[in-house]
Amino acid sequence: NPPTFFSFIDRFLITAEAYQIQAILLFNKMDTYSEEEKQEVKRMQSVYQKIGYTCHQISSFKKEDVDFVSRLMEGKSSMFSGHSGVGKSTLINSIAPDLNLKTKIISEQHQQGQHTTTYAEMFDLDGNARIIDTPGIKGFGVVDMESEELGNYFPEFLKIKNSCKFNNCLHVDEPKCAVKEGVENKTIAASRYKSYLQLLEEDTPYRN
Repeated sequence: NPPTFFSFIDRFLITAEAYQIQAILLFNKMDTYSEEEKQEVKRMQSVYQKIGYTCHQISSFKKEDVDFVSRLMEGKSSMFSGHSGVGKSTLINSIAPDLNLKTKIISEQHQQGQHTTTYAEMFDLDGNARIIDTPGIKGFGVVDMESEELGNYFPEFLKIKNSCKFNNCLHVDEPKCAVKEGVENKTIAASRYKSYLQLLEEDTPYRN
């Protein structure tokens, strides 16, 4: 299974926040994980659930999980996105077998997926649902976000930013910063703050 890191997930989430798109985290392939990997998933899930994101552990080969995801999609246009090899096309095939999307085996040497979807494509499903299948990606760029607004797309930062001493606090070197205090007392995950600093340091119109 190709590894997925906090920073990769966070880039998706802040983009979804910026465009007011509901994001749900699906931890797929749970039937293939070792106990150690399951504990890591549990740790990641805890971080995002604490913020308020909906998270689910699933397997594309368990009918109850597939039915559950199908219900989430009813009446909506949904998009599955993530690294190559995380099982996006397999999950869609389980939801709608008639689509018969191509899938490939993970590269044993590099632990990376091999591209099977080469462009985004939308399909109509039962239940007035639509699904967009996207190519697997190795990196995710964040576009057109100014440094001053970046923190607003971290919900846990936005919630307490009015407690910062300065109205224009960037949560880096400023004194009496509520966000930094949150990191210190562990009410804000260190991984999230690290993602924020990485994006802030890139300081370009296109952060990749």
